Amino acid sequence: MTKILSYILGTLVAIIALLLIVSTFPIAGNYKLLIVQSGSMEPAIKTGSIVIIKPVTEYQTGDVITFGPVTKGKSPTTHRIVKVSLQNGKPVYLTKGDANEEEDPKEVLAREMIGKVFLDVPFLGYALAAAKKPIGFAVLIAIPALILLFGEAKNIFLEIKKMRKPKPAVGRGEE
Repeated sequence: MTKILSYILGTLVAIIALLLIVSTFPIAGNYKLLIVQSGSMEPAIKTGSIVIIKPVTEYQTGDVITFGPVTKGKSPTTHRIVKVSLQNGKPVYLTKGDANEEEDPKEVLAREMIGKVFLDVPFLGYALAAAKKPIGFAVLIAIPALILLFGEAKNIFLEIKKMRKPKPAVGRGEE
């Protein structure tokens, strides 16, 4: 049972580690991984979801997009395009969160666009966000290590117990 648990935990740790690496070192012009931090897109995209974003050449009404700056102090926004118009021959997008009553007050310019959301994984963002903090990273390492340590200690204890059992006497011939 501990072996199965350690495999499952190991797989989860590997997935979170991979996501941590991908979100920390994004490949320019390619897929980007971000954590949704508000409920403005619920029920379509839940708070704490991971969204995978890919820049595309054309955006249409109904597309869920992510736009705005990605800095430590400010998170980008993920909303749905409700209207596309042209200003000076360039596309401008009016957006709205699915859970919001009103459209966003500011139109989004093409240069502010990060990309189109093509996949979201609910709640995995909480684990990723925790893993980015020192204590979360330590827990991510400590729990699997403790499970492996416990499993190995159990195996050693069982082996010692086997070794201490008295061995049955091998038949000695009586003369």
